[in-house]
Amino acid sequence: MNGALAWVGLLARLVTGGVWILAGGLKITEPQASIAAVRAYELLPSSAAEVVGLALPAIEVVVGLALVVGVFTRAAATVSVLLFSAFIVGIASVWARGIEIDCGCFGGGGAEAGASSDYPWEIARDAALLAASLLVVLVRRTRFALDSVLFDHRPGDRVGAAVGPEEGEN
Repeated sequence: MNGALAWVGLLARLVTGGVWILAGGLKITEPQASIAAVRAYELLPSSAAEVVGLALPAIEVVVGLALVVGVFTRAAATVSVLLFSAFIVGIASVWARGIEIDCGCFGGGGAEAGASSDYPWEIARDAALLAASLLVVLVRRTRFALDSVLFDHRPGDRVGAAVGPEEGEN
């Protein structure tokens, strides 16, 4: 089972990382649109929305690259879990408040009539990617991760194998 889990972890890592690279890459060259997308959620003060709008695309690209390459994988997947959780809360919040916006997930953002019909799909997509990110956090090793080459292994770990916690370990 651990061998299969390592392959599933690889798939989860690559898909999630690819989504982050695409999402961040589409926004990173349009900082004002990214800021406007964050402001559209009406959750943060204007100055905080500006900082988040500017930083988020770069964070998404860095997290995505770390996941795809498999370096600092668990940390990157943890950040991914936190980001997807925040995005789900944000989308659910605008939906509950009757605000119609493009989520800005892959660029764009801002007011958009009829956008609430996309919210269930956006939440489901983000929930699936959150689950994939959580899987990567929980799997000790995935296939073809640079972490396996860079960092020391405990006795009994096989490079590239998905290994669970040792007996008696928390």
